[in-house]
Amino acid sequence: MMTKSHSASYAAAGVDIEAGYEGVRLMKKHVQRTFIPGVISDLGGFGGLFAPDLSGMEEPVFVSGTDGVGTKLRIAQLLNKHNTIGVDCVAMCVNDIICCGAKPLFFLDYIAIGKNDPQKVADIVAGVAEGCVQSGCALIGGETAEHPGVMTADDYDVAGFAVGVIDKKDILDSASVTEGDVLIALPSTGVHSNGFSLVRKVFDVEHTDLNEYVEELGTTLGEALLAPTKIYVKPVLEVLKHAEVHGISHITGGGFYENVPRAIPEGFCAKIDKTKIRVLPIFELIMKRGDIPERDMYNTFNMGVGMVMTVSRETAEEALRTLQACGIEAYTIGEIIRGEEKILL
Repeated sequence: MMTKSHSASYAAAGVDIEAGYEGVRLMKKHVQRTFIPGVISDLGGFGGLFAPDLSGMEEPVFVSGTDGVGTKLRIAQLLNKHNTIGVDCVAMCVNDIICCGAKPLFFLDYIAIGKNDPQKVADIVAGVAEGCVQSGCALIGGETAEHPGVMTADDYDVAGFAVGVIDKKDILDSASVTEGDVLIALPSTGVHSNGFSLVRKVFDVEHTDLNEYVEELGTTLGEALLAPTKIYVKPVLEVLKHAEVHGISHITGGGFYENVPRAIPEGFCAKIDKTKIRVLPIFELIMKRGDIPERDMYNTFNMGVGMVMTVSRETAEEALRTLQACGIEAYTIGEIIRGEEKILL
């Protein structure tokens, strides 16, 4: 990138404009991996341009979601591994908007960093780009802001937002949920991006060797905790073509008790058989090390289930077959019954 922009005074205050330009140069190849039909702008403009294909839709509705990675970032910083955390950022946004059935179109990120390290920023964006590729959306812009004096040199935060589209008549709004519907669990890859304030306390990560191999996990503690959030967009979109889906819950902060009820209408209850949940070893370790009550675990973490789909009993087997074909080892964990409580677990 050719520019004559330089401010010695700004550099003396701690902001390196030229490092920003180098970061853009390094990230460009990652961003271009995400370009899909509809992208009509490149990096460097004041706004990202996207022309959606709305053909075949009677009443297009745009759906947006925004989120960050939270204190999981601290694990990445301690391990000095920054190329997966961007996947988490994208996942937290696109997994939310897929809950109403919308197809993600584009994503923008925001990186605040204490001191602009071009390679570190490029690594973060590489993860963002990978998340976009996994979800089939384009990374059409973003911002990197240097915050000297506010953040330490090694500190950074990552957030972003996604925009998707769906025909209004196809929106999943839980109104069709009814007695007898089957609850299908889509496995998670680990802790995903929620509950890390508790995780960091349980493992005392500031004073623990995260590179130490843990027998129960079959890997190091750091690798288990940093495992990127699973992105469910493509499998869910495929299921929507073949099964009668009445509701979807993304299991994030608040675990089962907060998120499953969000897709259950009044008068109905999600009856979940806890013995069917395939709890991942990382959660068993957190529970044991932290002496955490089981109720709190299910109210904080995904426990091995990143998403729950509510599907008609008649099409539940087809939904499971479709997910299997997409590489998702999905399984049933319960059903919808009548009741005043939104969830029985």
